[in-house]
Amino acid sequence: MQKTKGIHVVLAVIAIQLIIGVAYIWSVFQTGVANSIFGGDEAAAALTYSLLLSILTLGSAIGGKLAIKYSTRTVVFAGGVIMSIGFILASFVTANVPWMLWLTYGVMGGLGMGFTYSPTIACAQKWYPHKKGLVTGVIVATLGFGGVVFTPIVESLVSSFGGQGVGEPRAFMILGFVFLVVCTGGSFFMKNPPAGYMEDKSAANAAASASANDRPPSEIIKTPQFYLVTITLMLACMGGLMMIGFAKPIAVAKDLESIAAVGVLAITMFNSLGRLLWGMISDKLGRYNTLLILLLGNAALSLCVNLAEGLWVFVLIALIGFFYGGLLSNFPALTAELFGPKHMAANYGFVLLGFGVGAIVSSQIAGYYKNIAAGDISLMFPAFVIASCCAAAGFIMMLILRRMSRPKAKA
Repeated sequence: MQKTKGIHVVLAVIAIQLIIGVAYIWSVFQTGVANSIFGGDEAAAALTYSLLLSILTLGSAIGGKLAIKYSTRTVVFAGGVIMSIGFILASFVTANVPWMLWLTYGVMGGLGMGFTYSPTIACAQKWYPHKKGLVTGVIVATLGFGGVVFTPIVESLVSSFGGQGVGEPRAFMILGFVFLVVCTGGSFFMKNPPAGYMEDKSAANAAASASANDRPPSEIIKTPQFYLVTITLMLACMGGLMMIGFAKPIAVAKDLESIAAVGVLAITMFNSLGRLLWGMISDKLGRYNTLLILLLGNAALSLCVNLAEGLWVFVLIALIGFFYGGLLSNFPALTAELFGPKHMAANYGFVLLGFGVGAIVSSQIAGYYKNIAAGDISLMFPAFVIASCCAAAGFIMMLILRRMSRPKAKA
């Protein structure tokens, strides 16, 4: 009976994560919003997307703590309402008050997503403590897959409501109502397992071991491990975030305008696949070994942006999405292993603050070089060189974290 309840929780989490996967289709809106609201300023338009991601991390930290104090159900319900209102209000923003898009789509949308993101992951992990990598991978893969589902839908909505630069506001409004229905409805299934619940004996042993390491945010922020994992996450995601925000404009600049939306589909689909497969792989290889592979892959792929031509552009975009997705499925599981599962929702919310800083920095770097590049996309290459260097630095920090976290040999 308890196992059945756990499945219901996971299914509800999957539905919610699918919806908030809309965060990964900003590239569909980028050019139209830049031209119609921000006077062609790519960096200003990209700030909308990076604000959503950065506030999502803040919302995850706040939502994680509120979920412990009140309940996951209450926090997720509130998140659905906030996110919905943010997107609906975004549909009324005009070029006269462009900063309102940052406040509505960015701040309100991000806060609502944060309230639904880490609390739902933490809730699902508690039902399957011995399969954290798999469960987390499936859930965050669904978030990535949301981009696959919604890219053609939103492309069609924008086109039917007047095309690029005209149809985006109506698309925002429709998405707002979808969030309201799915997130608030799914919140009623959010419930933690009863005290002492374990999936099986091996899970009980694993959880007993983990519980000895349970630490709240007030304690983890005093540890060097927290800063290492948070800064590594910030550095690791730079290349993926740049490509998510600019996949379609890059494809257009590579003379693939008629099929540029394939770039958005490629990065969202392989982002989703990477979250699932790398989560499963990490259960075998371990979180540290998997993350080291992912960091090396991100560093190498970011240096190939100028080399890809023709349809190879989509292959590169897909690979960057695949490795980026692996990062997002492994950092939650690593956080739970480092600091215990009890406070995971709040703890991972704090770790995600690194992701939020990375989102703002990466979008501004990419937007700055995209403004310089105009039609010559090769001039955007320095942004991805910076992303590669960041991933390499993250690799070194992960080596340090792995060494610090190894059990000390007894004398």
